[in-house]
Amino acid sequence: MASPPDRAAVAAEPRRRNLSPWASWSLHLRAVVDEDPCPDAADAVPAWRERVRARLAEMLGSPPPTAPLDPEVTDEVDAGDHVRRRILYDVEPTMSVPAYLLVPKARVAGPPGPAVLAVHGHGPGKEMICGLTGPAQEHYALQLVRLGYVVLAPDLRCFGERQDPQWSPEVHKYDCDWNLVAATMAGAVPLAQNLWDLQRSVDLLVAHPLVDPARIAVAGLSYGATMSLFLAATDDRIGAAIVSGYLSSWRAAHSVPWNLCGSQVLPGQLGRLEHLDVASLVAPRPILVESGTDDLLFPVDAARATVASLRRVYAALGADPDRVEHDVFEGGHRWHGTRTEAFLETAW
Repeated sequence: MASPPDRAAVAAEPRRRNLSPWASWSLHLRAVVDEDPCPDAADAVPAWRERVRARLAEMLGSPPPTAPLDPEVTDEVDAGDHVRRRILYDVEPTMSVPAYLLVPKARVAGPPGPAVLAVHGHGPGKEMICGLTGPAQEHYALQLVRLGYVVLAPDLRCFGERQDPQWSPEVHKYDCDWNLVAATMAGAVPLAQNLWDLQRSVDLLVAHPLVDPARIAVAGLSYGATMSLFLAATDDRIGAAIVSGYLSSWRAAHSVPWNLCGSQVLPGQLGRLEHLDVASLVAPRPILVESGTDDLLFPVDAARATVASLRRVYAALGADPDRVEHDVFEGGHRWHGTRTEAFLETAW
């Protein structure tokens, strides 16, 4: 029997130690392999898309209990070229939504026409996109009403009027992060909750006398683009989508530590549900993707690759690949809006 080695004479093996949870997650992100990637063979795409649809439904879970919308106009302001109405409506027995309904002066008396559901990103909520605060380049709800669309701009959970009063910047970066903690304990998914609120917002638009139900679009930047994409993917009543500063890939977008939000993730999504997968469910409806060349959060190279793949998906499904438009502009993470008018004019 061999004698044990002299421990003092054996060179110590170097150990790789890490104390950073984010560094550990970064390694995990880079190692993720898609378990069901989009197939190259066109005839296999339809079945793949149905598997995507099933996975997404599983991750979203069951919808919450519903309630009558019971809409109420609480304020009306003459904003010059349009009327801005603050409205409240119920989406659950215990949850209401505040929103602005922007109506062009030329459409106040009808007849029914096109409408856009404008979804805000991280920030002050509906106030900014309706032009009441912030830089003009973020006022996309205001841009849309001035193009002649009836616009509904709700506050998502934890933003705007739905930000809880006990929030403080010293304790919380975003309400949506602690909301994820509470939702996790309750077995709920914040993205699914906000998606439900937007689907109920579509219900409100469909029932509105100034809106043609066959001509409803959705538009948003960043977090608003996340929700716009998921809404278009899950609700066929959305006839067109503008997704600004988002469509790329989970792996590319989440390589930045602070580019994470409790309202934009789904349990078990890595390796099972990519940006392309969700976007495939929008076909054959038109989608306009905006990408800034200097966007550090959603890199343009990843966006270009995903858009190219999405066009192939459209073609495989018998849809016109030109219905996927990509506006790549010089700039960072912001709304561009230069192709909005032309895109929506030809959407229906």
